[in-house]
Amino acid sequence: MTTPHFVQWFREAAPYIHAFRGRVFVIAFGGEVLSDGKFANLSHDLNVLVSLGVRIVLVHGARPQVEAILQQYGQGQRFHLSRRVTDLAGLEIVKQAVGYTRAEIESWLSMALPNSPMAGANLRVASGNYVIAKPLGVLEGVDMQYTGQVRKLETAAITARLEAGELVMLSPLGYSPTGEMFNLTLEDVATAAAIGLKAEKLVFLTDADGVLDEAGVLKHQITASEAEGLLASQVPLSEDIAVYLPCALRAIRQGVNRAHFINYHTDGGLLTELFTHDGLGSMVSPAPLDRLREAAIDDVGDILSLIEPLEREGILVKRSRELLEMEIQKFSVLAHDGRIVGCVAMNLFGEAGMAELACLAVSPEWAGEGYGEALLHHVESQARASGVFRLFVLTTRTAHWFIERGFAESALSALPPAKQQFYNYQRRSKVFLKNL
Repeated sequence: MTTPHFVQWFREAAPYIHAFRGRVFVIAFGGEVLSDGKFANLSHDLNVLVSLGVRIVLVHGARPQVEAILQQYGQGQRFHLSRRVTDLAGLEIVKQAVGYTRAEIESWLSMALPNSPMAGANLRVASGNYVIAKPLGVLEGVDMQYTGQVRKLETAAITARLEAGELVMLSPLGYSPTGEMFNLTLEDVATAAAIGLKAEKLVFLTDADGVLDEAGVLKHQITASEAEGLLASQVPLSEDIAVYLPCALRAIRQGVNRAHFINYHTDGGLLTELFTHDGLGSMVSPAPLDRLREAAIDDVGDILSLIEPLEREGILVKRSRELLEMEIQKFSVLAHDGRIVGCVAMNLFGEAGMAELACLAVSPEWAGEGYGEALLHHVESQARASGVFRLFVLTTRTAHWFIERGFAESALSALPPAKQQFYNYQRRSKVFLKNL
């Protein structure tokens, strides 16, 4: 990565680094991540997250490890309703596979070789009987025996380990108050952990790129309602997504802020998804990430950071903080995932039946996303709601952008008299008018 690209990426990542510090991420992955040799790179990325102050709960699976031992012993396996039927002999194999998988993960996370991404990591992994389980019982006439489901988690104990700076690892085994052990699914454990710990994110590392729409196009951002619609419409999904998406929706509906699906085959996929605008996989959120709203006094600093570069270039007229604070009621802002990325103002000239679009600005990082157009449409709607049907703008550098959106160049005399009085003849801005 060249220096300019690195600097740009680091600046782009900075708001996420600030927002994620002290937050709980539950990261779930199947045993395939280990058997496919992908955990080494993942351990490096987990180290980065921990070093940035993120509190990590790892939930691992062990299906390929279980199947390898069953094959070694020449034993078959039985499934019912997509769940393994676990008898007593099968439970012993699950325990063996989970123990091996857990030890392998701890080994990778313990690495701290000089001149490696894990140098000085000093990661400490906590694990134990944090998952309280109960039996699934008899499903459609089939006794699931030692196959169980999560009853509850010891969230206070897990939180204490996280606050001590440790990474907590949960395995797909649970324990009952009577001392029995049950075979669980990683998605059940991960979902329960995310809900119980009020996690900021629930991340599933999958064998697929993410959630695809009806046309087979990857959806980088999707609301919970949209995801429910996809499931209801029976759009073909990959095996992993079909299992994990309902779990992600349950977590979102019970307070988890975001759920992510990331292809574990992609080196650095976890960091790319979490610390860049566009991400890499699919993210499920409770509501749309983009929100257009009226500006508040607390937004002045963000608006200034948007418009100051344009003021230096002479594209916008310079506005002081004091003037912005006085006129904040005229502004609207567009926020993406809580971060303000665009602003616009409307000056109403009701006596002339006109409104002015002013101070339209979008962060360069978000150019090409259609946010400028969204802000324009918003002002057009505001003008119509105010009873005026002509919108004008003064511009020195963006004439073609407005012409492409229905504005026509007009004479200075077409402006309201009150606006003509304050026309800046030194800037010689061009006048553009649009009938709404």
